[in-house]
Amino acid sequence: MLANITISNYTIVSALDMEFSRGMTVITGETGAGKSIMLDALGLCLGDRADPKAVRHGCERAEITASFDISAIPQAMAWLQERDLANGHECLLRRVVTADGRSRAYINGSLSTLQDCAELGALLIDIHSQHAHQSLLRKPTQRDLLDAYADHRALTRAVEQHASDWLRKRREIELLAGSKDEHASRMQLLAYQVEELDTLNLQATELGELEQEQTLLANAEDILSTAHRALALCEEQASGTHQALSLLDAGVHVTTAAANARELLDSAAIALQEARDELQRHIDSVEVNPQRLAEVQQRLESIYDIARKHRVLPEQLADLHLRLHEELQGLADGGQRVAQLEADMAELARRYATDAAQLGKQRRSAAKKLVKNTSAVLASLAMAGCQFEIALTPLKSTDPHPHGSEDIEFLISTNPGAPPRPLGKIASGGELSRISLAIAVVAADTTTAPSMVFDEVDVGIGGAVAEVVGKLLHTLAQRAQVLCVTHLAQVAAQGTHHLQVSKSSSGTSVETRLQRLEKEEKVQEIARMLGGVKITPQTLAHAREMLES
Repeated sequence: MLANITISNYTIVSALDMEFSRGMTVITGETGAGKSIMLDALGLCLGDRADPKAVRHGCERAEITASFDISAIPQAMAWLQERDLANGHECLLRRVVTADGRSRAYINGSLSTLQDCAELGALLIDIHSQHAHQSLLRKPTQRDLLDAYADHRALTRAVEQHASDWLRKRREIELLAGSKDEHASRMQLLAYQVEELDTLNLQATELGELEQEQTLLANAEDILSTAHRALALCEEQASGTHQALSLLDAGVHVTTAAANARELLDSAAIALQEARDELQRHIDSVEVNPQRLAEVQQRLESIYDIARKHRVLPEQLADLHLRLHEELQGLADGGQRVAQLEADMAELARRYATDAAQLGKQRRSAAKKLVKNTSAVLASLAMAGCQFEIALTPLKSTDPHPHGSEDIEFLISTNPGAPPRPLGKIASGGELSRISLAIAVVAADTTTAPSMVFDEVDVGIGGAVAEVVGKLLHTLAQRAQVLCVTHLAQVAAQGTHHLQVSKSSSGTSVETRLQRLEKEEKVQEIARMLGGVKITPQTLAHAREMLES
């Protein structure tokens, strides 16, 4: 619900801070005092276009902040969480408008677009006024209201899911068909590349082994020459080591140092023998083979040439081969994919047709009931001659549609004999507000918004009808927060809370103020609304009686 709105330097308001409660809050005041300023300011927070002329004269900027308690609005909580804007159970919509025409909007302190403010605002509050923010004028709202009234949410979700899945599969087929020529060219290129790599038949470890073998073959003569020299040196060292051991006879050289020296020479003799054996094996493994060297170099050149052709490193050729083969296989399976998609679409279309037909039947039944009950309420609001209809027109396209197979629109005729037409083209501001009120009361159990604002709901009525409007608003306020700007005592007397707007002038500036009225102050205000300038004891008694009843 709307918890608070703060207005600073907006039109004739220098500073205004209003707190709101549950139930029905009425806002009254003299004509021109600024009763609708709060709604206009709230509209800015909900994404209205800003007029720099609305900034209070002599001020640099106007600022409006609206605070909502969203603990009971899971849709708004989810909307904020999806965008990382959640701030507990509080939602702050803030709008800043500068005198030079700049405007900024914020949601929970984060800079946001007007579209986001409007989208979130639609989940928070519904304003019934002279068409501004009048959600009932929008066909999607009318459709949602009828579906909620019919209480077939599971069926609407099933229809939406079938249609969405069908459309997604059709788009995939269109993509496959639209790029048919491109696919054929790609397949031809891939087939050539894969065949070339198949012919190369490069094994996983082959490249490293070939490069190592090439190094040995290309340097075979140098390797053999240096290895033989190393072997000869080892043999010389082994001979010297054996001579040293024989000179250090254990019978003569009896010190610990001599014993350690003999042990080290013994180890050296063993190591030298092992080195000689390894060098011999190395020499035996190397051969001078020009023919094999030519074969290895030719194989490496083939690998390097294909790697350059594909612009990859030679060691990446194996992975490239696998990727190209998988892509070729995927394109080759494209025909099978299309066939599967077409079969899936046929099944989804069958399910959609069944559920959409059932949805249309339930919508028509609910529409009759909603029209009947709404017409009865409209009659009590002095609109008995008003003809209310809900048109369900089959869609021209037979393709599955997420919202069902019919277009839904609320129609109205306020003059006997005149054909019903869309709400926004027929109803005046006051009539539209009363039509909204009637529908809201009838559908209150399923469609009531968290907060509802009614402006001009009592235009052109009075007496008993005004009392009916007040009672309907009071009834509605038992299920939702209701704010009502009114100039009729019969409506104001039904309010749980009463705010009075007044305007004062200092000679150089005009100021609007807002005051929360208590019991006796309510009596005085109701009496003023009943009796005008002169308030008599009889008027006060009448006002007190209206409030008590």
